Amino acid sequence: MTEQTVNHAIDDLKAGGIRITPQRHAILEYLITYKNHPTADEIFQDLESRFPNMSVATVYNNLRKFVSIGIVTEMSYGDTASRFDYTQKKHYHAICNECGKIEDFSYPGLEDVEMASSKLTGFQINEHRLEVYGICPDCQQKNQ
Repeated sequence: MTEQTVNHAIDDLKAGGIRITPQRHAILEYLITYKNHPTADEIFQDLESRFPNMSVATVYNNLRKFVSIGIVTEMSYGDTASRFDYTQKKHYHAICNECGKIEDFSYPGLEDVEMASSKLTGFQINEHRLEVYGICPDCQQKNQ
């Protein structure tokens, strides 16, 4: 499934006129394969051995490109480094207050929040995100 998803994403990039470099392919493949919502530095560190001449700026530039075309979401949390999430469909995030782990989840009905908020506020809503915070099962177990 992962390889098929990578190939589909690559086809979408090519259709958009974006050249596929080995580094670009590896960064996209990393995001699709690992669902850990990595920072650019984490991606760089994990791919550095495969691409010794690649810079962290290359990773950032590619992530920005992916964000601009809508296949990757940048998750910013105040002063901490942005995290990046390959997105095929709208989903939400549960974030651990202790270790920072991020889990994806979907919940039926939340798709209507844009329409409801538009009606309630008069805003023209173009996107939304939902994050819930708590303590993950691993940290709960450590704390017992």
